[in-house]
Amino acid sequence: MSDQDKKSFIVTLKENASAAKFKEGLSKLGGEITHEYTLIKGFAVKLPGFHADSLKKHDEVATVEEDKEVKTQ
Repeated sequence: MSDQDKKSFIVTLKENASAAKFKEGLSKLGGEITHEYTLIKGFAVKLPGFHADSLKKHDEVATVEEDKEVKTQ
């Protein structure tokens, strides 16, 4: 699957979550980490958009939001 077929998401993990388990699950979904945040337990990831719901159901995940440009007026 090409990068053009993937969407960007911001994922935060639960407080006691295992980042290793999350990374393993993400890999199984065909995703990749593009940035690891240091102030929060979270990642910027790219993965096929149709797997977003599966990612939201992962035991380690607290939130999944599509990473998109936000504009102010």
